[in-house]
Amino acid sequence: MTKPIPTIDKYMTTSPLTIEQDSSLAHAQKVMSDSKIRHLPVVDGEKLVGILSDRDVALISSIAGADPHALKVVDAMTPKPYTTTPKTTIDEVVATMAEHKIGSVVVVDNTHVVGIFTAVDALAAFAHLLQTRLGK
Repeated sequence: MTKPIPTIDKYMTTSPLTIEQDSSLAHAQKVMSDSKIRHLPVVDGEKLVGILSDRDVALISSIAGADPHALKVVDAMTPKPYTTTPKTTIDEVVATMAEHKIGSVVVVDNTHVVGIFTAVDALAAFAHLLQTRLGK
């Protein structure tokens, strides 16, 4: 008998930090650095409008004359990030991530951000599944 494929809510990071789209890029950098995270869902109120990665920040910061205190998160974010629901199976999510080279997925429930699933979370899930389903 095979076990059912788990859903993403089992492995996602719950209640992720978010940042408002009109926050300064300097503030976003500080939040990411202090929290040791590489992805921040971007919101306008409670509505998800994008995702900001450390790579986005590095790219815009490399532009000559770019001032992270003057630039806003909306200037650097990726709009319309890949989203999924908490009950989507993990195989569907990781297949999409791999196919499109996506580093993070925002998990939404009724338009509210309830989690984030990153490549690091995918590796942790992979290790867990190997240990519990194929180990011993």
